[in-house]
Amino acid sequence: ARDIINHTSLENGLACDMALGCSTNSVLHLLAIANEAGCPLDLAIFNQFSGKVPNLCHLAPVGPTHIQDLDVAGGVQAVIKELDKKGHIHREAMTATGKTVGENIEKASVKNHEIIRPIENPYSETGGIAILWGNIAKNGAVVKRSAVSEEMLVHSGPARVFDGEDEAIQDIYDEKIRPGDVVVIRYEGPRGGPGMREMLNPTSALAGMGLDKSVALITDGRFSGASRGASIGHVSPEAAQCGEIALIQEGDIIDIDIPQAKLNLRITPEEMEQRRETCVLREPRVKTGWLARYARMVTDAAEGAVLR
Repeated sequence: ARDIINHTSLENGLACDMALGCSTNSVLHLLAIANEAGCPLDLAIFNQFSGKVPNLCHLAPVGPTHIQDLDVAGGVQAVIKELDKKGHIHREAMTATGKTVGENIEKASVKNHEIIRPIENPYSETGGIAILWGNIAKNGAVVKRSAVSEEMLVHSGPARVFDGEDEAIQDIYDEKIRPGDVVVIRYEGPRGGPGMREMLNPTSALAGMGLDKSVALITDGRFSGASRGASIGHVSPEAAQCGEIALIQEGDIIDIDIPQAKLNLRITPEEMEQRRETCVLREPRVKTGWLARYARMVTDAAEGAVLR
């Protein structure tokens, strides 16, 4: 794999990610693959690609179609061929088939232009993934922009803070979360988890309670491909490192601006520094065995949660 993975093949993966509107997990995977291949990516490149590569597919839960529908419509090769029309693909990149990307897509075609939109008529001009930065995400955070409703692209609301997924889910089902709230679930990152379990349950609970278009969720954990709404994950540095997400207090106002790639806590830098001085690293949840070793060695999600 190291012989065929380079920046051109990684950029092809980035372009496909934006066109397909893939899971936020793909950000972790691409960063980790790039690290293993010895050609690391900067997280900022995702927004560069999102700004120029349109979103061509609305697969569930964003739209009514599923992966088998994509396959019938021409599959990933047909998506790549659409992207190639406007020069978004490195045709010369070698693939695991032993052929170049250009050779692989030679006979590909789109058989359903609603499942795979023509590049001249995309679902949106921007890609499916966005990276946000701000005073609670200095190293970045990730959101599946294509799954966010229009009314939640820009949102401000009071923080509802939970130190773990389970207590957040309970409050959602107990109807303690109100429209406008920003649910913060922390200590679920690579170290804090340890291991970044998927936050599918709280996002599903919010959708089930009819709150996915009025409540945002922010976490240092991650999401599954089935998540939807203003679900912002991979917040780095994570709470287990005393990252800024650990300094958020109940009722603080959080400002989210996805088009402008911003995620900020509405307090002064002086107040943030005062809170930082009182932050104490928590005892790890797992203290022995492989998971304890993993928690000591793992990097930020912004680096792909790879081991050092």
